[in-house]
Amino acid sequence: MLEDLSAGFVELKKDEIVETISTRITQGDDATKLLEDARLAMTVVGDRFQDGSLFLAEMMLSAEIFKEVIGMLKPHLDKVRPPEPIGTIVLATPRGDIHDLGKDIFATLLEGQGFEVHNLGVDVEPSLVVEKVKEVTPDLVGFSALITTAFASMKETTDILEDENMRDSFKLMVGGGVTTTMLKEHIGADFQTIDAMEGVSYCLKTMHAKNPARSS
Repeated sequence: MLEDLSAGFVELKKDEIVETISTRITQGDDATKLLEDARLAMTVVGDRFQDGSLFLAEMMLSAEIFKEVIGMLKPHLDKVRPPEPIGTIVLATPRGDIHDLGKDIFATLLEGQGFEVHNLGVDVEPSLVVEKVKEVTPDLVGFSALITTAFASMKETTDILEDENMRDSFKLMVGGGVTTTMLKEHIGADFQTIDAMEGVSYCLKTMHAKNPARSS
């Protein structure tokens, strides 16, 4: 069993990672804690990629292992989820970007906190976001991007939501490695981050402000 999940992800030790997660689940470890450990391990992988210690192919293989870990943990996370959602959120990687790892990590973390998450996937057209907002009337909407080609689609989506008088009904977040406060201002978002846990905290604070009794 691995003592350090980060080393396992960096060295692509899939079998040992799966064995470690399975063993810790059997031993009664908290699934939320296991998810956080895996998320931190992927942060190390990302740092190694940024400093040139890992190649893109290695980072993508680590991401596939992480997705498998999420699949293992999800049934256990579902058991500790509150019976009623504390809020509803729509997430999308907009048209022009096909990266989903960060968004999917964020979605899983939110589900673990009791949110109802509508994850629309990648390369999402503005019309699909608008349609889903009309359908579920979310408390929050989040855009994720790792390349700047998605920025135009973000702006197009928010413009449509403004034109149809829906923008004021939810808080808009933007996240991902290439996002900045300048982008936040450009598309009229309420919040921007490159850290998934910071995003979760913002969502929880938003729902607490909206309904203190229910979210406390």
